[in-house]
Amino acid sequence: MLRVSLDTTVGTFHLQPQFHAANELVVLFGPSGCGKSLTLSAVAGLLRPSSGHIELPNGVVAFDSESGVNLRPQDRNVGYLVQDLALFLHMSVADNIGFAISRWPSQRRRDRVAHLIEQFSLQGLERRKPLEISGGQQQRVALARALAAEPSLLLLDEPFSALDASIRTKLRREVSDLKRRLDLTVLFVTHDLAEAYSIADRIVVYDDGEVLQQGTREDVFRRPASHRVAELTEVRNMIPGAIRAFAEGVAVVETPWFTARVRDDRAIVRGDVYLCIRPEHIIVLKDGHEARDATDTVIETEIIDEEATSTSHRLFLRTVAPPGSVAEPFVFEVDVPAHPYEVLGIASRRDWRVSLSPDWMSLVPREH
Repeated sequence: MLRVSLDTTVGTFHLQPQFHAANELVVLFGPSGCGKSLTLSAVAGLLRPSSGHIELPNGVVAFDSESGVNLRPQDRNVGYLVQDLALFLHMSVADNIGFAISRWPSQRRRDRVAHLIEQFSLQGLERRKPLEISGGQQQRVALARALAAEPSLLLLDEPFSALDASIRTKLRREVSDLKRRLDLTVLFVTHDLAEAYSIADRIVVYDDGEVLQQGTREDVFRRPASHRVAELTEVRNMIPGAIRAFAEGVAVVETPWFTARVRDDRAIVRGDVYLCIRPEHIIVLKDGHEARDATDTVIETEIIDEEATSTSHRLFLRTVAPPGSVAEPFVFEVDVPAHPYEVLGIASRRDWRVSLSPDWMSLVPREH
C-alpha cells in the first residue's frame, strides 16, 4: 500500500499532505498551486521533505525522517510523467523509451521496448523523433518510457492538459485500462473536475498544501466533508439551515425556504449546517407528476435564467416565497440533459416544481 505523510516548507509554502492508496487510480485534485505536483516530486525523490514517511506500494520505505531513510530517485523504481513530457528531441521514439532502462542487458531492453511499442500502438514510429509525431503520440511515448522499468507506482502530473478534448478522453481511457491490466497504483494530478470524476477510483482533495478529504469518487462527490470541499467539487447548491431533529441517520433540516429530510449518517445532532446538493441531482418534475418518494422535498420555483451547451441546460430557479416569508429567494442551479429538457418542454414555461431526494443531499457544518 502507498502511504504518504509529509511535512515540509518550500519557500513560504507549507506542504503537509497525508493519504494512502492500494492498487487504485488516485486523483490528487485541487486548485493550481495547492501542492499536488510538489507531492509527486517528494514521492519520486526529487524533493526531500523536512519530516514524514513515504512507503511505496511494494512495501519499500522510500523516505522516513525518523530513521534517516531517503532512497535516491533511481532506487525507488517509480514511473514519473511530468507535464512537459521531457522527451529527448534528438532521440528516436525507441531510444526515448529505452533510456529509462539503459542499464538493462541489451536483449532484455530491446524486447521491453518492442513490447511497449506494440502496447502503445507506436508501430512504424520507432525511428522518428518527438517533433515528427503528433501530440497524442508524444504522450504515449512518454507514458511508455515511464512504464519501461515496470514500476509499482506511476506518477502523472497533469499529463493531458495541453491536448485536444477528444485526445484527452482517449488517453484517459488508456491510462485506466493500463492500471487494470498492470495492477498499478497511479497518482494522477489534475485541477480539472470532469477529468477527476471520469478517471478516479479514489480522490484526494487538496487545498493550500493539505488534504481536506480523501475517499472513493462517489463518497467525495456525494458527501463533501466541508464547505470548502463542496466549493472545490462544484456542488453549487449550498443552502444554509439548521438541524431540528435527527434519528436513525436522517436529519430534519429547516431552511428559510423549506424543510427537508436528509439521509446522512455523518450528520451532527444539532447545529447550523449547509444542505448540499449537486445540480445534476435535482429533479424537475413533469406537470401533474409527484415526487418519486414521499420523503422527497418538493419546492415551487421559477426559471430566471438558463445556459445551454450541446448536451445539457443549466437552469437557475428561484424559490417562490410562501405567504408571509421575509427571506430573500434562494436560486437553485439545476443541470438538465438536453433530451429530458426537450421532453419536459422546459423552454415553454417559467414555473416548475423541483424535487430533492434525501439520498442525494448531504450536510456540512456552517462555521460562524
